[in-house]
Amino acid sequence: MDTYHELTSVKIPTREAKRLTGIARSSADRDRRRPTPSRPSRRAPANALTPAEREQVLRLLTSAEFVDAAPAQISAALLDQGVYLGSIATMYRILREHEQVRERRRQARHPARTRPELVADAPGQVYSWDITKLAGPVKGVYFDAYVMIDIYSRYIVGARVHARESGPLAENMMREVFDVHGVPHVVHADRGTSMTSKSVADLLEDLQVTRSHSRPKTSNDNPYSEAWFKTLKYAPVFPDRFATLADARAFMAEFVAWYNHAHRHSGIGLHTPADVHHGRHHQVRAGREDTLAAARTAHPERFGTSPPLPKILDLPDQVWINQPDQETQPELQTA
Repeated sequence: MDTYHELTSVKIPTREAKRLTGIARSSADRDRRRPTPSRPSRRAPANALTPAEREQVLRLLTSAEFVDAAPAQISAALLDQGVYLGSIATMYRILREHEQVRERRRQARHPARTRPELVADAPGQVYSWDITKLAGPVKGVYFDAYVMIDIYSRYIVGARVHARESGPLAENMMREVFDVHGVPHVVHADRGTSMTSKSVADLLEDLQVTRSHSRPKTSNDNPYSEAWFKTLKYAPVFPDRFATLADARAFMAEFVAWYNHAHRHSGIGLHTPADVHHGRHHQVRAGREDTLAAARTAHPERFGTSPPLPKILDLPDQVWINQPDQETQPELQTA
């Protein structure tokens, strides 16, 4: 009943208070109208500590000697010194009255991680990369697939398979990718050892490429790489294991070629990544419009007043990792 009255006292509607507490409004109204009987004040126990003694206990608990210790430890230490000021329960009671029943030791305060916010409105601006494991010939043996993707076109600009993961191997892949496809504005990755390695950091710094990293344990901060790995491993042709490193490399090369040049991606207007990356999507769209226009002319009764192409065939103007606020988005576009 007290909870019901507390809710209504802070302007919670009576219907909502009834739903939260299960108390009928009529019962609550009768209780409110009922006079409150005066209760005699509770007498302090005869064995209670005096205010001066309670103050002494509080000073001792918060002293430099005992501020980092639990009441049980403090009580035992005092007993070893021949001192008794009160029970352990009394110490907890005094701390609770002063809102100090919590972690009283000095704690490290880690600053909040900044959410990466990246925007791309054309190919070659933002690359995302990651490493995934490919099962080897026996249990416990894995090959490492290094994959870099252009987040706007979804084009796989680099894919390498190695027997191990290391910063120098990642650096070599990046050099080859940049020589072929150009140097991007931003390279985004998670916080793996290769992604944060000195060799990769030095390369990107020399090329004046902005480094971006996901927040710890936040896979959504690297969505394009994670989504591509799922596309790879859920493909019907993806094997359970690779017999050799050469087999893994051959499969990866074939799959990447199919993905780049044959896979029509729903996120880029059902174009292939290669068409978008190399600017051929304009001709493809024009051809689609001509085909639909001819079909509309031949059978106008089969078409409504919809635009020339279905919305699913529209190429987005921008893509992003963690969409920025509208106030900050223009700044990020020009970065």
